Amino acid sequence: MPTALFTSVEAGIIYAIMALGVYLSFRILDFPDLTVDGSFVTGAAVSAVLIVNGVNPFIATLASLVAGFIAGCITGVLHTKGKINALLSGILMMIALYSINLRIMGTSNISLLRETTVVTHLSEFWKGLGLDEGIRAVLSSIGLTGFIPKTWAIMFFMLIVTVIIKLIIDRFLKTETGLALRATGDNKNMIRSFSANTDHLTILGLGISNALVAFSGGLIAQYNGFSDIGMGMGMIIIGLASVIIGEAIFGTKTIARTTLAVIGGAIIYRIVVTIALRVRFLETGDVKLITALIVVAALILPKFIDRQKDKKRKSIRMKERAAQVAMAREGN
Repeated sequence: MPTALFTSVEAGIIYAIMALGVYLSFRILDFPDLTVDGSFVTGAAVSAVLIVNGVNPFIATLASLVAGFIAGCITGVLHTKGKINALLSGILMMIALYSINLRIMGTSNISLLRETTVVTHLSEFWKGLGLDEGIRAVLSSIGLTGFIPKTWAIMFFMLIVTVIIKLIIDRFLKTETGLALRATGDNKNMIRSFSANTDHLTILGLGISNALVAFSGGLIAQYNGFSDIGMGMGMIIIGLASVIIGEAIFGTKTIARTTLAVIGGAIIYRIVVTIALRVRFLETGDVKLITALIVVAALILPKFIDRQKDKKRKSIRMKERAAQVAMAREGN
């Protein structure tokens, strides 16, 4: 169980990059972008093909980011220039990317188990530092031998990458372009009155969103050791679950807090799924059902809690009024 939880945290940190991309489209632009299911695989496909063909894995991973940006921009063009409904433009691009991804890979699955990837490079570099032995000794000294993983390399480096991306997004959303992007999601008519080109902003926002999604896809492919044509199925729901869970638990008072909440939500989501799959009557194929239930719970529980708080506040006010009336009567 401890090993499974550690692995879920590792994966959650990488999926958090995808969740940040979904946050940009879903919350900042208020755009229901289903391109995510396709662009995630595009990132995995591009990085896998390039790595298999001898390209440096770091360059291959950056190429997946560029591929995702292009896919997102095309969705934005379909919506803004083609005047296609936002939801439909995402669906059309998602469908198109299925065939494009098959073309890129040439097959439905590419194995990376025998290839040198970002994961292997990071693991070798970390091993050379000899930090695992030190961490293992510290944990053993306090009796946590059951919680010792083989290596902390992936968690450490991916956490750094995710935090850097988070800080860049925080900074970007406070720039003039970022503020215009946020305003576009809030009220297009208002931002147009200030002569801002909302079409270009929408295209840019969707490009950045899908670039992050594809980047996450490329990393996940290398982390899992394969790229598969079906690995992006339901990815938009996972992203939304991460965003909603994070916002419900950590709050959304500031942009910095919200992006941190999204990262936390992605990690919590993976942990919850891992724990749920340990239940005897649930199977691996039930992951999508578990995801749907998690999203439903994340949407309903905050509203239920708010209603209960409102009832308590009303009850307190009623008691205070009753006490005031009683005192007034006694005075008379």
